[in-house]
Amino acid sequence: MVITILEGEVSEEKASVLINKYKDTIKQIPPEIVDTYLVHDTKNRLLWRIITIWKSKEDLEEMRKKGTPAGVLIFRSAGAEPTLSIYEVVEYSPK
Repeated sequence: MVITILEGEVSEEKASVLINKYKDTIKQIPPEIVDTYLVHDTKNRLLWRIITIWKSKEDLEEMRKKGTPAGVLIFRSAGAEPTLSIYEVVEYSPK
């Protein structure tokens, strides 16, 4: 598994745009995605992240070849250009 974190600062005026675009986008989650979250920093109210868990690094790479990722478009709809971090899951504890 691989986890991607897109992070960007979104003005308070555009936060609802970000939330609504995220809600619309996740109505059709690709099967390569295990889970996804839109999170809001509790201290810096402008800081938002989309955390996505992918089945494999190969699935992530295939998606990235298809054009601009949906998460990037979500942030751009709210006037933000996100930064991307990618993490390999080494161990995890399922429920």
